[in-house]
Amino acid sequence: MQIDTPYLMFLGDVPDRLAAKTAYGIADWRPDWCVGQLRLPGCAADLGIPDLTLDEAVARGCRTLVIGVVNAGGVLPDHWVAEIVAALEAGLDVASGLHVRLGSVPAIARAAEARGRSLHDVRHTRESFATGKGTRRPGRRLLTVGTDCSVGKKYTVLALERGMRERGLDADFRATGQTGVFISGRGVAIDAVVADFISGAVEWISPAAEPGHWDLIEGQGSLFHPSFAGVSLGLLHGAQPDAFVICHEPTRTRMRGVEHPLPTISEVIDMTVRLGRLTNPDIRPTGIAVNTQALEDAEARRYLDTIAAEHDLPATDPVRFGVDALVDRLVAEFPAAGASA
Repeated sequence: MQIDTPYLMFLGDVPDRLAAKTAYGIADWRPDWCVGQLRLPGCAADLGIPDLTLDEAVARGCRTLVIGVVNAGGVLPDHWVAEIVAALEAGLDVASGLHVRLGSVPAIARAAEARGRSLHDVRHTRESFATGKGTRRPGRRLLTVGTDCSVGKKYTVLALERGMRERGLDADFRATGQTGVFISGRGVAIDAVVADFISGAVEWISPAAEPGHWDLIEGQGSLFHPSFAGVSLGLLHGAQPDAFVICHEPTRTRMRGVEHPLPTISEVIDMTVRLGRLTNPDIRPTGIAVNTQALEDAEARRYLDTIAAEHDLPATDPVRFGVDALVDRLVAEFPAAGASA
């Protein structure tokens, strides 16, 4: 789908930053596309860009209202419908990464038709997928896996793509969630694919490639999360990763949205290797990416040093400290792969 830019980012009245992670991801990686934000009273998220009314956004050239919110079940709150209808009536298209299709809401469908505006449901694809086959295919693949959801898996692979390309490596980000699709303009929101076809959809977004090419595949959820483990497992089997990077947030004790305790990094490594060997017997961990946003600089560096020594893997915060150590490890582990001509 072709979504017209620039964007007005709609944050609704979300209770925290994580609930608006789609908006933050787009603003962080495509800041030139984001002219302003529209927030409702009580919103606890702030992208640090101008707050605009619909009329102000249109005057500044905005073309699309992007619903930059994630929530359990991907639902569209009833009290947001009037704002979306108003955006359509103001002349904006609307794009959403929620599970609910915009056109399934009668008021939104009527407004879009009356004004000739487009509705983009990024979480839904028109592609048809085969079941995964698990057959080894050429090319190299890296997958990010998590101790929890919303710990930085997408940011890690985007930072790796940038860092690897700067080193002359042939690497591409492969989006598996709605935010990644917004950022890259391609991919599949894996959690909206029928369960039988999850691994096949991942094989489709990361097909056979040249031996030196790296596909950097965005992870989803966690193998330990009772809500999302099914998606995480299908993604792992379809990705057939040669390498994986563990993503972690060190201040959490329970997994987001449930009462289950957070698994350890060691437990995630062991489980990923055991389950991943089904489609790639050579799967191995090559690094740890930690979201240290809640830690002071010195504390963050001490923590990274500690877990790097504990697991004999490079550990970094990809946003705060860069990915050089992760790229160094990949080059050392796979010396013949990745260099561009």
